[in-house]
Amino acid sequence: MEKINRSNEGLTEKLPVKIVQFGEGNFLRAFVEYAIQKLNQNTDFNAGIAVVQPIDKGLVNMINAQDGLYTLFMKGVKKGEEIQEKELITNIVRAIDPYASFQDYLALAKEEELAFIISNTTEAGIEYIASDLPTMQPPVSFPAKLTVLLHERFKHFKGAADKGLTIIPCELINYNSDTLKEIILKYCVDWKLEQEFISWLLNDCSFHNTLVDRIVPGYPKDQIEEYNAQLSYKDDLIVSAETFFLWVIEGDDELKAKLPFHKTDLDVKIISDMQPYRTRKVRILNGAHTAMVPFSLLYGNETVKETVDNAFTGDFINKALFEEINETLNMDKAELASFSEEILDRFRNPFVKHLLSSIALNSISKFKVRVLPSLTGYVDVHGKLPVHLTFAFAALIRFYKGTWNGQDLPVNDSEDITTFFNGLWKSDDYEKIARLTLQNKGFWDEDLTEIPGLTKAITIALEEIDSNGVEAGFAKFQERIK
Repeated sequence: MEKINRSNEGLTEKLPVKIVQFGEGNFLRAFVEYAIQKLNQNTDFNAGIAVVQPIDKGLVNMINAQDGLYTLFMKGVKKGEEIQEKELITNIVRAIDPYASFQDYLALAKEEELAFIISNTTEAGIEYIASDLPTMQPPVSFPAKLTVLLHERFKHFKGAADKGLTIIPCELINYNSDTLKEIILKYCVDWKLEQEFISWLLNDCSFHNTLVDRIVPGYPKDQIEEYNAQLSYKDDLIVSAETFFLWVIEGDDELKAKLPFHKTDLDVKIISDMQPYRTRKVRILNGAHTAMVPFSLLYGNETVKETVDNAFTGDFINKALFEEINETLNMDKAELASFSEEILDRFRNPFVKHLLSSIALNSISKFKVRVLPSLTGYVDVHGKLPVHLTFAFAALIRFYKGTWNGQDLPVNDSEDITTFFNGLWKSDDYEKIARLTLQNKGFWDEDLTEIPGLTKAITIALEEIDSNGVEAGFAKFQERIK
């Protein structure tokens, strides 16, 4: 088969560069490019994307070799039904390596129809590097590179208000655009850039915090023959993703007009405050993941799918989600239930093998952020402990003993945490183990023994897990704490 290119596919239309995108990895190509393709198909958006490689080594040459084309395969489960789709993505019109061709990078600033900057340079990408200078070709950090580009545009168009840009970072840090904007303004001061440019940034450009959510396994190397069999061309940039898609962007009616996603079937929410959606994702998706790992591994499961498919562990997670976690969230209950069902469908996705051991990294800090607020919130609302989350907490503590039935457990955490538990589990005093763990403010930022009944409940759960295993132990735990 011939390698895919625009000539072979009959794609002669030249899309104008309306978007400069920092990052060319799997996630952006399965998320942003897909979203823009839907806008192009359903509206008169007519946007081409110029991709910028944010680090010295990347995929730019491979992308250009295929004229920016690649195939996106989407697989998932919706209401119990397996869904498989594929789409040829056609909106990347240029890919630039600023390390190899800095002048081509600067030329992007002069594109007449450029309107948006989108990025995903990983969580570490939005960083301030004091040694970055405007004379470097290019500077090291992404914010410094962007500052240079924005300044070039300001100069070229003589500060024209209508040439300001809409900046939408997708890095997975909270308040991502606020952080990016703060660093750009710091470079403006460092580099002694003119006040008129700073005013243009503040008044004519806009910055928007975001939340993105889609699992993107990426290039399916283990099943590549199966994927290639579905194509009539050779594609070295195949990317696979789940069907689920959510993009929450902080913005107003002006942004909705610029990005008319309401005319597509994509779940893109342009709202004034994205924090409730971030809380929802962290508490439900991430919280369910973190809560399930220890008790499900102790039960004998290996994957997320096995956990939700199993009669016992599946029912446990279902009740933890619908009866406990959701009860603590101040959002529309029907919307929370719908989102939770979608999450369970994602967990059941047969096309994504998500090992519990791969989620076990740093489980203590994850539990503090993702699960503990639901546990304490439930106590605040109902005046009693949530049964499933409390038992999951005990399973977490038992998991950190490091062994179960003579086998090593995939404990993976910082040395101070593993050392604490190694010393603690030399004792067989369950009350002491529960109390000292709950009192550890280094873990939880508070003394959890002050929560009425929690120390006793964790003690009972630890006794039952070791005496009767996870399933029978949970049944006896429920009886004993009534």
